Amino acid sequence: MKEPNSWTQIREELLRRINERVWQPGEIIPGEADLAEEFGCARTTVNRALRDLAETGLVIRKRKAGTRVAINPPHKATLTIPVIREEVEARGAAHRHVVTLREIRPLPPHLHAAFPVPPGADALYTETLHYADDRPFLFEERYTNLEAVPEIAIAPMDKISLNEWLVQNAPYTTGDMAFFAISADAGLARFFECPVGTALYVVERITWNGDLPITHVRMTYAPGYRMRTRI
Repeated sequence: MKEPNSWTQIREELLRRINERVWQPGEIIPGEADLAEEFGCARTTVNRALRDLAETGLVIRKRKAGTRVAINPPHKATLTIPVIREEVEARGAAHRHVVTLREIRPLPPHLHAAFPVPPGADALYTETLHYADDRPFLFEERYTNLEAVPEIAIAPMDKISLNEWLVQNAPYTTGDMAFFAISADAGLARFFECPVGTALYVVERITWNGDLPITHVRMTYAPGYRMRTRI
C-alpha cells in the first residue's frame, strides 16, 4: 500500500474497512504495531487515527484487550446554529426583524443552573420578532452574557439581527439544545395570529466559549414549523 501522508488518510482507510464489513461488528482489528507496519508509518500516527474513530463511537478501545469494531455504533444528527434570515430566504421569502425589547437586567433565578453567569451579573435581554414576507415566523427571547460579549451592548440590532450578529462575532466551543412544544398563550397567539392553545415548536439553546456562557436563547416558531436535519 502507498504510504499515507497523514493520520486522516489512515482513518479513512480504516473507516472504509469498517463500512464495507472487511472488519465485522464486534471483531478485534489488528494492533497498532501491525497497522503501522502495513501503512509504513509511525505507530503514533495509527494511534491518532484510532483515537478519532473511538471518539465517534465506531470502535471501542480497551487497554490490553485491543480495539474492537463497535456492534451498535451511535447515529448522530448534524446540527448547526442557523442564521434566521438565511433560513427564511431559503424558503423563498423576504426576512425582516423587529427588536421589541432591549435592556440590561439580571439573569432570572430559574436560569442560573443552566446558564451560570456570576451572581449579580447583568445580561442583555432582548425580544425579537422575525417575519417571512411580513408573516410571523419566529419569536426570539435571548439573554446574552455581557462578560463574554461586551461589545454586544452597542451592536446595531436594527441593521442585523442579534442571531446573525452573534454567529459572526461570538465564537463558541460547545452548546446545549432542547426541543419541545408549548401551547400558545395570549401574547404568542396574538403575534402568530392563531388560537390560544395552539401547539408551537420551541428550541432552547445555550452556547459556551470554554467555561464562559455566551447566550441563552428561546425561539418559538409559527404553527406548522418543521425542522429538518441530516444523520
